[in-house]
Amino acid sequence: MAAALVGGAFLSAFLDVLFDRLASPEFVDLIRGKKLSKKLLKKLETTLRVVGAVLDDAEKKQITNTNVKHWLNDLKDAVYEADDLLDEVSTKAATQKKVSYLFSGSSNRKIVGKLEDIVVRLESHLKLKESLDLKESAVENVEKDKEAIIKLLSEDNSDGREVSVIPIVGMGGVGKTALAQLVYNDENLEEIFDFKAWVCVSQEFDVLKVTKTIIEAVTGKPCNLNDLNLLHLELMDKLKDKKFLIVLDDVWTEDYVDWSLLKKPFNRGIRRSKILLTTREKTASVVQTVETYHLNQLSTEHCWSVFANHACLSSESNENTTTLEKIGKEIVKKCNGLPLAAQSLGGMLRRKHDIGGWNNILNSDIWELSESECKVIPTLRLSYHYLPPHLKRCFVYCSLYPQDYEFEKNELILLWMAEDFLKKPRNGRTLEEVGHEYFDDLVSRSFFQRSSTNRSSWSDRKWFVMHDLMHDLATSLGGDFYFRSEELGKETKINTKTRHLSFAKFNSSFLDNPDVVGRVKFLRTFLSIIKFEAAPFNNEEAQCIIVSKLMYLRVLSFRDFRSLDSLPDSIGKLIHLRYLDLSHSSVETLPKSLCNLYNLQTLKLYNCGKLTKLPSDMRNLVNLHHLEIRGTPIEEMPRGMSKLNHLQHLDFFAVGKHKENGIKELGGLSNLRGRLEIRNLENVSQSDEASEARMMDKKHINSLRLEWSRCNNKSNNFQLEIDVLCKLQPHFNIESLGIKGYKGTRFPDWMGNSSYCNMTRLYLYDCDNCSMLPSLGQLPSLKDLGIARLNRLKTIDAGFYKNEDCRSGTPFPSLESLFIHDMPCWEVWSSFDSEAFPVLNSLEIRDCPKLEGSLPNHLPALKRLTIRNCELLVSSLPTAPAIQSLEILKSNKVALHALPLLVETIEVEGSPMVESVMEAITNIQPTCLRSLTLKDCLSAVSFPGGRLPESLKSLSIKDLKKLEFPKQHKHELLETLTIESSCDSLTSLPLSLCSLHIHRCPNFVSFWREGLPAPNFINLTISELKSLPEEMSSLLPKLECLEIFNCPEIESFPKRGMPPDLRTVSIYNCEKLLSGLAWPSMGMLTHLSVWGRCDGIKSFPKEGLLPPSLTTLYLFDMSNLEMLDCTGLLHLTSLQQLQIFGCPKLENMAGESLPFSLIKLTMVECPLLEKRCRMKHPQIWPKISHIPSIWFYGRLI
Repeated sequence: MAAALVGGAFLSAFLDVLFDRLASPEFVDLIRGKKLSKKLLKKLETTLRVVGAVLDDAEKKQITNTNVKHWLNDLKDAVYEADDLLDEVSTKAATQKKVSYLFSGSSNRKIVGKLEDIVVRLESHLKLKESLDLKESAVENVEKDKEAIIKLLSEDNSDGREVSVIPIVGMGGVGKTALAQLVYNDENLEEIFDFKAWVCVSQEFDVLKVTKTIIEAVTGKPCNLNDLNLLHLELMDKLKDKKFLIVLDDVWTEDYVDWSLLKKPFNRGIRRSKILLTTREKTASVVQTVETYHLNQLSTEHCWSVFANHACLSSESNENTTTLEKIGKEIVKKCNGLPLAAQSLGGMLRRKHDIGGWNNILNSDIWELSESECKVIPTLRLSYHYLPPHLKRCFVYCSLYPQDYEFEKNELILLWMAEDFLKKPRNGRTLEEVGHEYFDDLVSRSFFQRSSTNRSSWSDRKWFVMHDLMHDLATSLGGDFYFRSEELGKETKINTKTRHLSFAKFNSSFLDNPDVVGRVKFLRTFLSIIKFEAAPFNNEEAQCIIVSKLMYLRVLSFRDFRSLDSLPDSIGKLIHLRYLDLSHSSVETLPKSLCNLYNLQTLKLYNCGKLTKLPSDMRNLVNLHHLEIRGTPIEEMPRGMSKLNHLQHLDFFAVGKHKENGIKELGGLSNLRGRLEIRNLENVSQSDEASEARMMDKKHINSLRLEWSRCNNKSNNFQLEIDVLCKLQPHFNIESLGIKGYKGTRFPDWMGNSSYCNMTRLYLYDCDNCSMLPSLGQLPSLKDLGIARLNRLKTIDAGFYKNEDCRSGTPFPSLESLFIHDMPCWEVWSSFDSEAFPVLNSLEIRDCPKLEGSLPNHLPALKRLTIRNCELLVSSLPTAPAIQSLEILKSNKVALHALPLLVETIEVEGSPMVESVMEAITNIQPTCLRSLTLKDCLSAVSFPGGRLPESLKSLSIKDLKKLEFPKQHKHELLETLTIESSCDSLTSLPLSLCSLHIHRCPNFVSFWREGLPAPNFINLTISELKSLPEEMSSLLPKLECLEIFNCPEIESFPKRGMPPDLRTVSIYNCEKLLSGLAWPSMGMLTHLSVWGRCDGIKSFPKEGLLPPSLTTLYLFDMSNLEMLDCTGLLHLTSLQQLQIFGCPKLENMAGESLPFSLIKLTMVECPLLEKRCRMKHPQIWPKISHIPSIWFYGRLI
């Protein structure tokens, strides 16, 4: 079994790419036209195939044999060179009608000469294979196991059931998946089953996800359903009356209920259908319906053979070898016949030929560890070695990422695609889908893992990381061909073999040395991977050098090069380029020559805030798959976009005013998928143009936003707008729909069609002329509905729930969130359906000043209710026993008769509502209430019994001047307290808090004599105090953040010191405190923000005032500040960022210079100093010129 697991060598996948090029139609045509020598190309192919035969053996032996390693590196270098040349020929061949002169006689001779050189180079390498003892790979015979499984699949062992489940069980590493693959690929199965499907399940057994994956495997198409019942129906339909084989690889579940739920649709198949699983023993006992097939371990003799082969025991017979062999056989007994264990240990010992080392392994405690504990680096190396060849290249490419770097799935797939790592798809699949398969395979093998950071949880994109050891493995495998640098600069040393380069920071001094440029001229990848703080370019020639000298680039990323405002025309000569990223740059125009990039697949222009126009010849980029322009103010599309028929990703289409860039150009973009926004729909002058967009045919688009711009407000052709929206009806696969700025008087009937069974989100904004909502209640999967600024809508009635043709069924059966905002004319919500909204958990109504009457009165699942600025709304709260969050602001006629028992958060504003809450708390003491916010009450109110609700953790009080704050109890659970313009009688606070914020409390002007003993305080915000407690360091030992507002009488911090953990201080309008002597020790303080006005301060800071530990300093709105005193900053040797905002009189700098530790200096609204800096004034520039990144108004200088 061991050899059966061999996936092939890294280079063999690379060779497959070359063979594909040689077999492409362009090459065949060239050969027929005798533009290239058929004999020479055949010789190249033959040579490459001989190379491929010994690669696997070479990759194994390079680990210990440096001669083999050097041979393999030289071979890779030659193959890279061959691929560059063949890619150049392929590109020119594909475009030869336009550039036929490229294949003139001299050009042909030049190419032939290069090919001959490469063949000679490869042949010279092959002559060395015998001397290096490189052998061709062999595959072990596993026919016995394979035939036994096929026999089980062929037999009628169903025992009356339609479907039989056959588990293949064996220990980890014994080859279960490899055996299942051999069986699955056997041609004889085609005669037994109507169809078959392979599904990778992995350890996370989620019934919905696995069912969805099975459907995709069965149909060969993406599945957009997210409801398990709908998925079951879909799968049953596909399996009905079919005899099928489904392989579920790597199933880990011991939950019989989950398994039964997954298996339910399989019963629709006909008798003798089979499910083949690879799994472990415990799972097999849950799922099996026939006898489990146990995949046996290797025999002791075979296991020893594997071990000895990997350990490279000497064939010489001597005492040392005999002893090692004896110890080795004892080690093999402990391997329990697992080939991976024998291989891993053999590989570990291949360099250790001393008896003591082998005895240490034999007697190691590792044998006592569980399988999950024993994950060592040699095993990882082995895992890589047995990857399929195409996955090896993809994995090693990730060595370009820094350790712990979060990478996004789709982004990495686009890079793989650009590097030609993905096999050409068959059966109508896209390259991207192949990439997803590769990626998921690497995830299932644990080479990648899902990121667990917040970034991954809030984003709908999928973020991944590599384990540190996996990253080390990838880096070691990348060798000389991959180079990752923290900062590219003058001292960076790059090998001449390097083809793939990534960097976190870039200094153009890297290009000052012509020798460096010569060494990197064969680069394929120039990849920026981390946002820049420093200026990436400090001369205008850097990008020109990169573009003009690195002619073999496939991937070019200037992402986050904020100072990049243009590209040189020479960009058009990068004929190999497939991926170009200019996102977050300052580029203002793109050169016309960009459109010569025939091979370009991905063009990323995300958030290029100054780019308003795309090149006019974009239609020439016929291989473009992805055009990312989100956040870039493109005013209209260039002409002829319909020619880009491979385009899959387009953030938005801005409809132009001309026929050639009108909406009908969307009609040719049949492969669009994912999200699409269509803008400027007011430019559609005839409804037939909308029909030509063929939106109903675009079945892969799952999110659509239709937008008419604000300049459409004067439109009075209501019928045209109605007709346009009617004819922009999307495919029934749509999941999310948004309509904004529509000026028709009604919505089309298709919007409420129940055939939109996948639609989960719908938003209607700024539809000024619509007086009725569409009938949306019959959309079966709708979860989120948003309605805002429908200025003529007065009534929501029965038509909202059901249309006239459909009176059965529960309205809005899946709706979870409903928000209605900014509806100036809405008056009545009537005709409630008592069965509607059965699962609604969030209802938000805001800024509806004319709304009267009632709300829906029965919302059994409601958890969050928000009502804001609905002054006329007279309603009792709905019957909502599950409600947890209640927010009623400036809606004083809403009646709160009783407090919901499960409520956790309450925020109310206005005297009637505050009084109601206080009364409700009096009647029923809440046991779940965690957060309470009370605002704007003129009445004298108090908490019942003179104490806060016992469960309360956060309390915020604003503008309740007559509230008596309870002071007789400690309120031990309360953690956060905010009091603003309230509690006029407040003088002390007997509380044990973590966070306290006190603003404008006139009688609370200082802490009482004993201070404020608060051992748990982390955050403290105070205003209008006369002094701080002297014992702050001991009274507030855990304080980390301190904010001081409008305390003009505080002259200094306490002389006895500040809290030891204080890290952040913000000071607002405290002139005496900023003008005083040196502050006491604050050794942990890193962030300081200083706000004006402070009219008396003209120079800041005084020498010695600020603590030297600062890393970040912000100065805001210092109205009379004229001088920045560098002598008061120079001792801040850790300072990295200095930001100055709104200091209109600031003009000069005193002292020698700003700290040399500074990385970034930012100034906004400081016109006098900015002018002198831009002029590089001799009194200013020497003091700041050492700072790598200097920003004025968002621009680098």
